[in-house]
Amino acid sequence: MPSPTQRVLARVPARLRPFLVRHRRLVKFLTVGSGCFVLTTVIDLELKFTVLEHRPVAALTVATVVATAVSYVLNRRWAFRTDGRRPEAVLFFLVSAVAIGVNVLPLALSRYVLQLREPYIGPFQQEIADFLSGMVLGTFVATLFRYWAMRRWVFTSPVAGTHAGPEPGYAAPEMPRDVP
Repeated sequence: MPSPTQRVLARVPARLRPFLVRHRRLVKFLTVGSGCFVLTTVIDLELKFTVLEHRPVAALTVATVVATAVSYVLNRRWAFRTDGRRPEAVLFFLVSAVAIGVNVLPLALSRYVLQLREPYIGPFQQEIADFLSGMVLGTFVATLFRYWAMRRWVFTSPVAGTHAGPEPGYAAPEMPRDVP
């Protein structure tokens, strides 16, 4: 029975398969990040429109902390597959604390330096500015930082028995041949 990875790769155009296999750690990291982005957005909006209505930076910070905890588990067990022998949890959360600061900085600048908030602009424009600065720009920059820092300091030792090649049991899909 093919693994989930093999089933997904079978649906990907043949020209992209070698790239995805070669950069599978990045693909997995981005998949985890995409799920955590959705989680962060849902929690952020829920907090912003309820208990933290007048504290958007605090709402984004809480949402990012929750998603970071989920991200740790998924990255450790799937994207980076480490053995857990190093003090990676401490390193992960130190890197993530810096990344959370990087993530919320554009929102704080947008709101409090550029004054993109009520009463200076309308409520709809404020929400657009918050989303673009905090969720889009902040998350993008923090993701670049996290990936670099996680590979460099946190998830540096692979699980025993794994190697840099394709996943065990992976059979490379046949590439179409150019026949005259």
